[in-house]
Amino acid sequence: MEHRIIVLGAGYTGAFAAGRLAKRLHPEDVRITLVNAEPDFVERVRMHQVAAGQDLKPRPFAEMFAGTGVELKLAKVTAVDADAKTVALTGASGAETLPYDTLVYALGSGWTDHGVPGAAEHAYEIASRPGALKLRERLARLDAGARVTVVGGGLTGVEAATEFAEARPDLEVALIARGGLGDWVSPKAQAHLRKVFAKLGIEVHEHADVAEVRPDAVVTADGTRIASAATVWTTGFAVHPIAAATTMETTERGQIVADRDMASVSHPDVFAVGDAGFAMGDAGSPLRMSCASGIPMAQNAAEAIVARLTGAKAGRMPLGYFNQCVSLGRSDGLIQYVTGDDRARSASLRGAFAARYKEFVCKGAAWGVANPTYGMPVRRRRIAKAAKPEGSAVKALA
Repeated sequence: MEHRIIVLGAGYTGAFAAGRLAKRLHPEDVRITLVNAEPDFVERVRMHQVAAGQDLKPRPFAEMFAGTGVELKLAKVTAVDADAKTVALTGASGAETLPYDTLVYALGSGWTDHGVPGAAEHAYEIASRPGALKLRERLARLDAGARVTVVGGGLTGVEAATEFAEARPDLEVALIARGGLGDWVSPKAQAHLRKVFAKLGIEVHEHADVAEVRPDAVVTADGTRIASAATVWTTGFAVHPIAAATTMETTERGQIVADRDMASVSHPDVFAVGDAGFAMGDAGSPLRMSCASGIPMAQNAAEAIVARLTGAKAGRMPLGYFNQCVSLGRSDGLIQYVTGDDRARSASLRGAFAARYKEFVCKGAAWGVANPTYGMPVRRRRIAKAAKPEGSAVKALA
């Protein structure tokens, strides 16, 4: 009998973890199943580009995992029973239940309307490919002079507003931020953001809370009505709800509480990576929901699983931050250097070089998913006898 590893979700973290496990464990000893609702990899960090009308390179999982031993199952996850160690799925062939020995939970997050009236009905989201494509269709139908309003002054909102303004200079673009524009970066970087926004003609509403989204407008808490032909909602993420419905220990947001190896503190056979996991960084503060956190989390989880099954020493990646990379359209960008706990330093890169830097990071992230050992040769280890399911006839190497 093989040790059954199921990976739920094939975003950056799930796909990376599945691929790395396949490269590090002997194929005769394990069966790795990757469950995902879509047949190809989605570059989530580029969804604002998709919405703006750009086409991305297709990355089908059938090609990405060819010859690796990873079995791709196209299905939607409907439940996890962490005590019985099973997952329930619904796919083209109907409902089924799969047992596991080790589970990697990487279902991630989606958008949230935070309960703001009208947001779910009238706003567009770009946290998913279907959402980005829906917005893309809407933007393509807008006449010159129509206003696109982006709600949310974080990284996603800033990238979306500048992308739309650059791609469609015939439209009016507005950004509504709860705080100040770029108040999460250094003063020089913030000044650059303001310069770019002014150059692109983006209207900025700072220190404003949205109270309601209407079909043709956004209304702020002070009663200001901002006309909007298309409202784009980028105010944060909601964790996939399945984990919170299990017996696993989760946070109020529904993230699985994990240790330094990304193992669930209540169910150690479950590893939570990416937005689905709540873990502390090396600087002593919680990791934020981001690709910058997710890839190190996935690598640490994979290495911890390999170590647990084979008796090898686990390799650990640092859990901290170095910079924040922001695209400001295709020709401008901002690289904000940060401390290990993600606080802005004084240094930053700005302009065309920063745009190329950000593009390199995006390409590197996608390349890393397809090459989870970064092109380096690795040894596929046999699992130890004690780690194999009872009755296994596979012999482990000494």
